[in-house]
Amino acid sequence: MKAGELPAHVTNAFIAIEDRRFRYHVGIDPIGTVRALAVNMTSGGLVQGGSTITQQLAKNLFLKPERTMKRKVQEALLALWLESKYSKDEILTLYLNRVYFGGGVFGIEAASEHFFNKPAPKLTLAEAAILAGSVKAPSRYNPAADPDAAFGRSHVVLQAMADSGMIDEAQRKQATATRVKIEHGEATPGSGYFIDYALSQLAGFVGETQERLIVDTTLDLDLQTDAERSMIDGLGKDGPKLDASQGSLVSMTLDGGVRAMVGGRSYAQSPYNRATKALRQPGSSFKAYIFLTALEHGHKPTDEFNDGPVAIGNWHPGNFEGEVEGTVTMARALAISSNSVAVQLTREVGPAAVARTAHRLGITSTLHAVPALALGTSEVTPLEMATGYSTFANGGEGVLPYSILRVRTASGKILYQRKGSGVGRVMSAENAATMTHMFEGVVTSGTGTAARLADRGSAGKTGTSQDYRDAWFIGFTADYVCAVWIGNDDNTPMNKATGGGLPARIWKGYMDAAEKDLPARPLITDSPAEMAAAEISAQAPTPAGVPAPPGKKDNILDVFQNVLDSIF
Repeated sequence: MKAGELPAHVTNAFIAIEDRRFRYHVGIDPIGTVRALAVNMTSGGLVQGGSTITQQLAKNLFLKPERTMKRKVQEALLALWLESKYSKDEILTLYLNRVYFGGGVFGIEAASEHFFNKPAPKLTLAEAAILAGSVKAPSRYNPAADPDAAFGRSHVVLQAMADSGMIDEAQRKQATATRVKIEHGEATPGSGYFIDYALSQLAGFVGETQERLIVDTTLDLDLQTDAERSMIDGLGKDGPKLDASQGSLVSMTLDGGVRAMVGGRSYAQSPYNRATKALRQPGSSFKAYIFLTALEHGHKPTDEFNDGPVAIGNWHPGNFEGEVEGTVTMARALAISSNSVAVQLTREVGPAAVARTAHRLGITSTLHAVPALALGTSEVTPLEMATGYSTFANGGEGVLPYSILRVRTASGKILYQRKGSGVGRVMSAENAATMTHMFEGVVTSGTGTAARLADRGSAGKTGTSQDYRDAWFIGFTADYVCAVWIGNDDNTPMNKATGGGLPARIWKGYMDAAEKDLPARPLITDSPAEMAAAEISAQAPTPAGVPAPPGKKDNILDVFQNVLDSIF
């Protein structure tokens, strides 16, 4: 869709709110930047942006979404380069065909069809103002997710158009009074979290194209609905008395395919994805990596330890509720979540060894190799924990979490096709089986009994951080891995919320629904002895992450020059 094919009020809406001097500057606009700063200061909020449309296009085409001075300089230089190569209408065409409108929708034509069920050239002034207003914060002003916020933002756009002389006062009033009908919405209320996550991975697999893309993902809408219902019901019922206001859930297949993702209790109210971005202390759920490291250093589940007071210098860590059991086996220590035994094992094998194990299994966040690592004090995300536990569930194969199966153009050209990937074996099959059996003990007779499923095997681990700031349950069946976290965004303590309480119940509620039509299968299909015979591949790479885009050229301007030239 070329800019010249659109009514003037459509292109003017974007220019008025995003870059009022677009037709006159050379790619960067010091006057516009100063004006935007003054408007934002007097209004008490972010009303106008400082970047020109050309700068925004340069950022989308060439640069990563970083907030650094270096990136801003690069953005300005690339904007000047674009202005020297292309006309204003060509730049506006590129911008309108690439801009993100929320809900997984890119480009003005796709947005018009998705939200208003009409082609972009038929957009009314009121509809154009809604779309133009949404690009500054697509999650917040998505008209399908929050129509009231979108309509309110459109009034700001209409006022900007009137102030710029693009429309008269009568047109502004008429458009402001028009209540536009939104035709399309998201399939489920919270699927926006998954969509945002999938889109963040998309750029790593697909090069530049101006065709409309069709992306096949791993999302299961039924499981997504189940996940949302379990989270909302759990927080609604028990959240107030526990002083727990937020939660997140990630569910994936044993090879890392994300089936459901809940990044908070309401995407419309808060699009911040706590499942992928919120770094929180995992508490005792981190013991998985400690006990695996101990097994790899020669310990056995039957080895006995003293579940009692322990001291490292002036540090005297105790068990969560202060209770001790005396002599316990290693398996029992994991079931009751003994901090004492975890500290002893960490001291024996070394915190650095534990950190290396966690990174090997898929934890990508920074881990501080100090004695307190035994208590899960280094912060991680729910997605990382689900990734790590998937290696236990699948018998020791490391995974890369993924959300995209295939990407194709509207004309049928396949740009990306998933063929399976992973990082290979990251632990022995025997140790994977042993850890799984110990995780079963957590559910059958330990801190996670509230997560036990009636009709099939389940395994997992609870986690509660200091002062009840975080509560977790991460567990798995033969079909799915699921990580649940609850807490507060401001990190305030909850009212004695533990991982074995609400998180375990949310996990069970989701798993009961997810597994209801699936046959019951054992967690371990081979005996530990048989699994021990499996050959372990070469040392696995560290840590898991999204593969870099293939074929990166030295001269990025040459690459995008070819792309841009192919459009016009």
